[in-house]
Amino acid sequence: MPGVEYDASDKDREPFVEMDPTVRYGRYEDVLGRGCMKTVYRAFDQEDGIEVAWNKVSLQNLDDISIQRIYSEIRLLKSLRNENIITLYNAWLDKKTGHVNFITEVCTSGTLRQYRQKHRHVSMKAVKNWARQILGGLHYLHNHMPCIIHRDLNCSNIFVNGNTGILKIGDLGLAVTVGNDHAAHTIIGTPEFMAPELYEEDYNELIDVYSFGMCLLEMVTLEIPYSECRSITQIYKKVSSGIRPAALEKVTNQETRRFIEKCLALTSVRPSAAELLMDPFFRGV
Repeated sequence: MPGVEYDASDKDREPFVEMDPTVRYGRYEDVLGRGCMKTVYRAFDQEDGIEVAWNKVSLQNLDDISIQRIYSEIRLLKSLRNENIITLYNAWLDKKTGHVNFITEVCTSGTLRQYRQKHRHVSMKAVKNWARQILGGLHYLHNHMPCIIHRDLNCSNIFVNGNTGILKIGDLGLAVTVGNDHAAHTIIGTPEFMAPELYEEDYNELIDVYSFGMCLLEMVTLEIPYSECRSITQIYKKVSSGIRPAALEKVTNQETRRFIEKCLALTSVRPSAAELLMDPFFRGV
């Protein structure tokens, strides 16, 4: 790699436990996060001199669908360039260990859920700024050619750079690209954030707007939607019956409540991300 010399005998070298095939990126032992299929480590880009995230996924004991989901996320990330979408820098398969590795930008403050729980006293102006950024990312995905539906948007896969206030949508492993009719037909996602039409297996990108509404509800109340339910079945019954989560009653600001209700409306009247970005809710932000 131009500009970088890596000597394994160098006593002053970075304490990397692993290097990528180009010897540009080095992985530390520090774990930034763990998911059901991947572990994310702190890493360093020696060429640009910045910290990055090293995502490591073991393909052992994964079924074909899970493996395809990982490759799908990598392919999608490679094609995306937006300030509110996680950027992918490199990806490769380590055949010796049976791991897929991919390098992404790192968000210094973890997930939006973690960040909001840590910083519980936040102005509505700040919450609106976060909401506008999430919508900006969704607008980019939905206007991508072909259209991309995230399908699993929630506060645990939106990431925060706390020093800049920039939010990034990540975890695109469940995302799907759709054709000109923007229609998809697979049940998938996080139950508390899933739109009712998703359960009916006939939906479009507006399911992401519904999920965004639930994210905003969590940002405002610090409560995961439908936390009053004890099972996925109970959530499904409430969602399919049009019963709103109990947390919505805690939203006392009428402007905010009306905006959330717009996002949760029936798909026939639910606005797009582009339309929501023009809403008076964001005036002055």
